[in-house]
Amino acid sequence: MSAIRDVHERTVQAPAEAVGALLDRLSAEGDPIFPTPAWEPMRFDRPLALGAVGGHGPVRYSVSAYEPGRHVRFTFAAPDNGFHEMTVEPLGPERCVVRHVLEQDLRGGKFLLWLTVVKAVHGTVVEEVFDNIERVAAGGVERPVRWSPWVRLLNRLAWGRAVAVEIPESARLIRTAIDRPGYQDAYRMELLPGMPRDPDSWTGILRDAFPVVAREGGELLMNVDTAGVQARASILVDERYVTLSTVAKADTVRGRLYWGVVRRVHPLMARAMVRRTHRRLALAAPSAGERATAVRTVASVTSVTSVSSGGPGRGQRG
Repeated sequence: MSAIRDVHERTVQAPAEAVGALLDRLSAEGDPIFPTPAWEPMRFDRPLALGAVGGHGPVRYSVSAYEPGRHVRFTFAAPDNGFHEMTVEPLGPERCVVRHVLEQDLRGGKFLLWLTVVKAVHGTVVEEVFDNIERVAAGGVERPVRWSPWVRLLNRLAWGRAVAVEIPESARLIRTAIDRPGYQDAYRMELLPGMPRDPDSWTGILRDAFPVVAREGGELLMNVDTAGVQARASILVDERYVTLSTVAKADTVRGRLYWGVVRRVHPLMARAMVRRTHRRLALAAPSAGERATAVRTVASVTSVTSVSSGGPGRGQRG
């Protein structure tokens, strides 16, 4: 058995109270510091509090200690052991240090996995948390973390997979696109915080190679006819998922021959295209800190505009 203790810390040019307020928003809606959508979000079964159970990705833990604005400890769920925690300590009125500590006893294969895989990913995620804290609390990041080629490869390999589902009831366009199709399928992935909700952003799933023939709500319908096969594809973006659906019908000899071959590889291709685009859009999305800063800027501009135009802000001041 090998004991590990992994420590990351950073001095932030901002009051401890400001950084602590960000710490308290971990896992909340609009969490400003956990680095999603590049990594899976931190989620719990309730707001951050003692006893909350959850984790991020495959890592499961519960809140075992919590001092709002100062310290939170997460104890790993069995069969794992140990904990990881974050602490904010003031260094004066306008400076503080934020620290992340992980302690575990690992043996055999788990220790080898830590050395070869987990340590690199863990360190990158923690440093991205610090980056977001600096973005929001201090107004910018002096030296943002950069992914190593190894971390980028691990992120790619660990990225989620599209799962097969029934064509959603809300995908009304594709449900009526072809009369009595001979083939249909659908594959979906969960949308992570910060990913685009506009279906036009997702047409790259099909490499923007096919015309959009209809739009309705969060659904786009595309004509994907080819080689004697009448086919339509739908991209549906709802509150939780992006779904790629396909319907096809081959009424000619040429079409049936072509589709007889293509339908064998179509599921693999569809899953791969959804996954590739999902990851590309996630990595291109603004960071949690950038999103939080943008929201705060918009709110500030709206407030100033309201006051200067004699709106509610001026009226409330009497």
